[in-house]
Amino acid sequence: MIHTYKITGMTCDSCRSKVEKTLNTIDGIQATVTLNPPIATITMEKHIPLDQFQEALTTVGKYTIEMSSANDTTHKTVNEPITKSCCSTKTSDNMDTIPSLSNAQGKYYCPMHCEGDKVYDKPGSCPVCGMNLEKVHELSAVKKLYTCPMHPEVIKEEPGSCPICGMDLVPMEPTDSEDKKVYNDLLKKMKVATAFTIPVFAIATIEMMSNNPLEKIMGISYWNWVQLILTLPVVFYACWMFFVRAWKSIVTWNLNMFTLIGIGTGVAFLFSLVGMFFPDIFPNEFKTESGTVLLYFEATTVILTLVLLGQLLEARAHSQTSGAIKELLKLAPTEATLVIEGGDKVISIHDIKKGDLLRVKPGDKIPVDGKITDGESTIDESMISGEPIPVDKKIDDSVIAGTINGNKSFVMIAEKVGSETLLSQIVKMVNDASRSKAPIQKLADSIAKYFVPIVVVVSVLTFFVWAKFGPEPALVYGFINAIAVLIIACPCALGLATPMSVMVGVGKGALSGVLIKNAEALENMNKVNVLITDKTGTITEGKPSVEKVFSLQNDENGLLQNIASLNQYSEHPLAQAVVNFAKAKNISLIEVNDFEAIAGKGVIGTVTNKKVALGNKKLMEQVNATVSDELENKIVAEQKLGKTVSYISIDGVALGFVTITDKIKETSKEAIKELMRQGVEVIMITGDNENTAKAVAAELDLSSFIAGALPEDKLNEIKRLQSLGKIVAMAGDGINDAPALAQSDIGIAMGTGTDVAIESAKITLVKGDLQGIVKAKKLSHAVMSNIKQNLFFAFFYNVLGVPIAAGVLYPFFGILLSPMIAALAMSFSSVSVIVNALRLRRLKL
Repeated sequence: MIHTYKITGMTCDSCRSKVEKTLNTIDGIQATVTLNPPIATITMEKHIPLDQFQEALTTVGKYTIEMSSANDTTHKTVNEPITKSCCSTKTSDNMDTIPSLSNAQGKYYCPMHCEGDKVYDKPGSCPVCGMNLEKVHELSAVKKLYTCPMHPEVIKEEPGSCPICGMDLVPMEPTDSEDKKVYNDLLKKMKVATAFTIPVFAIATIEMMSNNPLEKIMGISYWNWVQLILTLPVVFYACWMFFVRAWKSIVTWNLNMFTLIGIGTGVAFLFSLVGMFFPDIFPNEFKTESGTVLLYFEATTVILTLVLLGQLLEARAHSQTSGAIKELLKLAPTEATLVIEGGDKVISIHDIKKGDLLRVKPGDKIPVDGKITDGESTIDESMISGEPIPVDKKIDDSVIAGTINGNKSFVMIAEKVGSETLLSQIVKMVNDASRSKAPIQKLADSIAKYFVPIVVVVSVLTFFVWAKFGPEPALVYGFINAIAVLIIACPCALGLATPMSVMVGVGKGALSGVLIKNAEALENMNKVNVLITDKTGTITEGKPSVEKVFSLQNDENGLLQNIASLNQYSEHPLAQAVVNFAKAKNISLIEVNDFEAIAGKGVIGTVTNKKVALGNKKLMEQVNATVSDELENKIVAEQKLGKTVSYISIDGVALGFVTITDKIKETSKEAIKELMRQGVEVIMITGDNENTAKAVAAELDLSSFIAGALPEDKLNEIKRLQSLGKIVAMAGDGINDAPALAQSDIGIAMGTGTDVAIESAKITLVKGDLQGIVKAKKLSHAVMSNIKQNLFFAFFYNVLGVPIAAGVLYPFFGILLSPMIAALAMSFSSVSVIVNALRLRRLKL
């Protein structure tokens, strides 16, 4: 038995992990816990009282458990108080827990997601990893405002004239983004740090020269004071934030990169201060010929400035990783033309209501989702579907927000506005997916957890080994190498390896019409070796049309009236094709009683007191209808031509059939061929008959297919393949194939326009085309390769860098690594990971 429970008190992924681990210690159960929503899904062999679960959770923290429905998504809202975390991180007063970062616009989050979806009210640094918090993107178009060029305090929502000077108001430019503000702040500090570091470094370098020219000006002790004064702005202004982050990391025991930087540079700075004021306490090894202690102000300032440079470059690169979301947001127009009596009126996109008539002029962006009511045009949908060819649109055709009108004007009716539009859903999905964690990240997370303590231990051991076994001055060597070990280690490179690639990859997919729900789907798509695909609407265009109606009694119009009347209550594409065919022939529809749609078979009902059935042979068997040999032979002949044929029976006798054609998409054969070339087995499973399925499979060169399948047959076939160890992707419409999509390893919803079922599958293809699966497969492979490159670089860098900094090459080659060189290498390691991830933006899908 499976039960779902609501958990309260969890505030981060560490809490979730602790709760899950605790519940799984109870005999006879298997628990899976999610943070957003905060629920536990528990499979148990026999019923276990709720009190037993609560007792177990109480021992590890202030968690409560209660029964919940499977669909319960209760969670803390932004304004509700937060239960204090029981894990190592202290919960900040300005921190909230949310179910999705897309619901926390204006808040700040950690790009490494150290605490799941925790967000902050103010900018700053993550208390776990110390990285700069980033602002959650606004996921809707910014309202257009107007201002006076002479009086900027005048701000209006509509164009007009300035009430002060009478000048025409002009559109306001958007203010600098938070990314720009962070970058500018770091740039300012970088300029200050550089200005003071260069003279400190110059003084220290000149002092090492023979016949030091500086001594002719004043003594070394005075120059030490100059270095100290120049070092103070670097330490206490430009780079003070690094020490604040280091202190927080130690207090909360969330050890990170800044722990190592803070300890390393802090020790060097304090050592120099003590050396200046109390030189007599140091052994001669630490002193110069003039009797002054060797100081490390230049090491302190150079290391801090190089780390600051790394942060500056990282901030700039970070802004580019979210470029896809920004590009999508640019698609949304800010204004629309409302059709009203007496003329048109320009309004804000935020003021559009469902049912409004909107005029779209040549070259304009479509403001919201809707249908054309007057006129026709060609529309560039490449920004949504990834396809460069404009699409012809006429009356009753759907149009999508953000797409661009061609050279004709038309009027449309608004059907979906605001967050309901396809563009808004895509932006939300991309934003959520880019924040999710891929399974491969668990490896990096596990290592990073122990990384800093190990580095600190290695640093201490380095000092003592050099002090005991190193050449003179052994203590100096030990001190310098210990600092180098601390400085060169970079856990951030490990932490950034996966999320940066996921963020860029998900965005790239969205701009190509491939919407990926989460990082796990992105990773698993690369492993898929079997594709199960439906026929109608997936392989075929999904626009069926009636070719003919055949009647044994030569009463085609009579049969057509019966089946069209029956189908007027069905939303199936084949049913709609029959109704449209009848309307084209001006055949009136009549009332139907006892209508019933039988999944995978057809429809039945009572028309003018006659029991009418329309469907496949299984339906004829269910209603006990007799089928003559003459009719059966004619139907088989049609089916062998690849056409879909439905039997028509009245009062238990099959009297005819309707032939429906649905053209195979031009890209289907090419896509299937490419997938099979990549080693993916493609299996078509359709509810259509054996003959029709065989004809379609032959045209597509499919190796296997299953015909006459009911929804549960698709589900069972997927289970069978999975039991053989196959990784199965299922491509369907996202609604009728819901059980199979849910069971598959990767559910792929095929859809077009505003009807795309984004929430029904892990991957959604905006343009319902198998070519999109080829794109998804290629994108997944590229992203996973990129992640592995990042992880290899991060692992290799630290495995190689730390021993070299410790001095393992010195006995063989006499090579030592200066702490300043170590700082430079460390600063560029995480930047290199981000830059490598950005290469995905150039991927051609």
